[in-house]
Amino acid sequence: MIMVGTMAITLWVIGWLMKAPYAVRWNMMAILLVGVMMIHVILPNGHPLRMATGGDARLWAIFFGFGVLVWLYRKFLGVLKARVRQPQTPPVKSESFSPTELDRYARHIILREVGGPGQKALRDANVLVVGAGGLGAPALEYLAAAGVGTIGVVDDDVVENANLQRQVIHLDRNIGMPKVHSAAEAMKAQNPFVTVRPYARRLEADIAADLFADYDLILDGSDNFETRYLVNAQAVAAEKPLIAAALTQWEGQISVYDPAKGTPCYACVFPQAPDPALVPSCAEAGVIGPLPGVIGAMMAVEAVKLITGAGESLGGRLLIYDALYAQTRTIAVKSDGSCKVCKGKGLR
Repeated sequence: MIMVGTMAITLWVIGWLMKAPYAVRWNMMAILLVGVMMIHVILPNGHPLRMATGGDARLWAIFFGFGVLVWLYRKFLGVLKARVRQPQTPPVKSESFSPTELDRYARHIILREVGGPGQKALRDANVLVVGAGGLGAPALEYLAAAGVGTIGVVDDDVVENANLQRQVIHLDRNIGMPKVHSAAEAMKAQNPFVTVRPYARRLEADIAADLFADYDLILDGSDNFETRYLVNAQAVAAEKPLIAAALTQWEGQISVYDPAKGTPCYACVFPQAPDPALVPSCAEAGVIGPLPGVIGAMMAVEAVKLITGAGESLGGRLLIYDALYAQTRTIAVKSDGSCKVCKGKGLR
């Protein structure tokens, strides 16, 4: 008995140190019991190993049977809970706002610059967010909370443990899940009145035109220059306004690019990608956790302003935020008359 107990404790501790799930640890206990019972069946009476493990297989059979009964009982309870759990019916959209929506968006509606017409414009808007990472996470959350009717999100990455320090839309339990599905889950939980379209794939030129055609406004929160230039070129070609931002360590930048309305495009301001050594990734250089939240929230604010027509956008201005020294600078940016993108109307 003591020998088997010691073995069971040892296996459990090993599983705990290896951070094995509870199911795996209990399976190890079951295998141990089955092994002990086989010893009692195979070896003759009086054998030292049989005596050291209890001497009688019936004792261990009782333990094993009790464990099976407990497992079956838990399974039975799970089935019962699944049967009584009522499925949630998604809210039905109507032409007018429901009382719940009016209460939810009341703080918007009483704003002079937004009001009822502005909230209706948000509800009718279709916004595409490229990237569900550091910048996309807060932007998506606030777009959903604001009541943007249809939100698309495209990303080919999965949630990783290292993302959770700053990508606040994702939960620990969603590690390994595609980011777009993790984000969609959080957005629908926050506001069931919005429609979320997740695209679990990398944005590439062969799908960009068809994808952008379905949306009124594009937000770019991607983390590489190849995607940023592709997003800009396609937004120019589709004559869709683009809100683009970027991060590094303690600093973030954001602007609105809409050549159709007289502003420069992204390529006017950044005609070519910098040397990778000068712009290391977040994984290489690090990034302070709340910074993506600050800049991502600014992206959502700019989106709400463009949709509702409130205030003045960042078109023609590049806002730079230095979190380390609590400084904000705004730089005027102009169209480049020789820009091959916006003067050539983007992708051909």
